[in-house]
Amino acid sequence: MSSFNALIARENPQGKFEQVVVQRNIDDLPAGDLLIRVKYSSVNFKDALSASGSKAVTKHFPHTPGIDAAGVVERSTVSGFKDGDEVIVTGYDLGMNTSGGLAEYIRIPATWAIKRPQGLTLREAMVLGTAGLTAALCIDKLQSAGVNPESGPILVTGATGGVGTVAVSLLTKLGYSVTASTGKAWQSDFLKALGAAEVVLRSDLQQGAERPMLKEQWGGAVDTVGGAILCNVVKSLRYGASVAACGLTAGVDMAGTVLPFILRGVNLLGVDSVELPLAVKAAAWNKLATDWKLDTLDTLVTEIKLEDVPEALAKLLEGQMVGRVIVNLN
Repeated sequence: MSSFNALIARENPQGKFEQVVVQRNIDDLPAGDLLIRVKYSSVNFKDALSASGSKAVTKHFPHTPGIDAAGVVERSTVSGFKDGDEVIVTGYDLGMNTSGGLAEYIRIPATWAIKRPQGLTLREAMVLGTAGLTAALCIDKLQSAGVNPESGPILVTGATGGVGTVAVSLLTKLGYSVTASTGKAWQSDFLKALGAAEVVLRSDLQQGAERPMLKEQWGGAVDTVGGAILCNVVKSLRYGASVAACGLTAGVDMAGTVLPFILRGVNLLGVDSVELPLAVKAAAWNKLATDWKLDTLDTLVTEIKLEDVPEALAKLLEGQMVGRVIVNLN
């Protein structure tokens, strides 16, 4: 098979970006150690930015987005992988400036891939995807900073998003009391079904932005949105507590003071799931396949076809997406 289906983002004659499914040739893929037949991919915020022409994410177009892929090695030129191996690829340059997972084939360096852990299917791996990996890394950092179920309620911001839904589910599984924050009040029942003990509105977390400190509330937090909300979360952490920050949908600026840090000894923990060492990714994936495996993954996900991706990307940019969306490329 020399040709395959792929989503591409391209600029039309009117100067607007569009996403269409086209036939591509395998010979046109970038050089790499592994040619992978993609079975499942997923839809992420970074994919939506790339597909809409964001030069901060993707420099050259036409381009195939997709920062996640799970599939089968069809051709390997390195000893660490053989034809038929099932692999997971997330992050690094996949889908950014390297042709991504929203296609039936990718070709990548072997240093971007991990072999599928036995406890996860390829589909389950993409239900989690970069979002689930990021959630796991956030929780691992919180635990390393001493946050435990006795620390008090754990806040998850942007709780209906991909990272948020997995974080709520994982924290609940691990015995934490979770407070979920969302701008979608009508999704409260959904969040409680995932395990959230309480749901607060995003607008509630925006109160008191002018104050340097707020009432102590949270024993820890996973923040997926950034901006003023992250600043207020820092101000309202309990003494010695920590927040793991991994997102920017509410903005990249933080207008705060050092007071929470020097008066309450709180911690702001940065979490990256893109460029961290492959061994760290593999350890997180193994955890998600064993001790941290969720038996509720199907409640988090909507499955679509490649042809449905443009609509899903638009919903994501409009803030209307709930949970995870995977793309079946079988």
